Amino acid sequence: MSYFKNQNNSSYLLDIIRGTFLGLILTFILIIIFTIILTYTKLSEELIPLINSIIMILGITSGAVLTSRKLDKKGWLTGGLIGILYFLIIFIISKIFIKDFTIDKYLLIKGLIAVVTGCIGGMIGINIK
Repeated sequence: MSYFKNQNNSSYLLDIIRGTFLGLILTFILIIIFTIILTYTKLSEELIPLINSIIMILGITSGAVLTSRKLDKKGWLTGGLIGILYFLIIFIISKIFIKDFTIDKYLLIKGLIAVVTGCIGGMIGINIK
């Protein structure tokens, strides 16, 4: 808890939100690019889940790395929080727009991947100053 006392809590929270939205923006751009590629090529639609996961990992990692570069310590925590917030936003958007959206083991695995990816991205960000 002393980590949060040393930082301005509102500034830290804003950094987490900014990192999350940077990741979401990159995700949105990559999904548009993949959709265009899928539309105009003969790529198999079976690749969609794999590419979707790769895009999620890239989005979370980029947000975590960029945010953690500002910090002196605990990049893993910052990245993990970005991964959780990113996943929650994607979860809420999916729940709203997908009629037959279900919570299953694959969704839980994706949530775990989001947190772990964020932690790793945060650790990378701390170390590339």
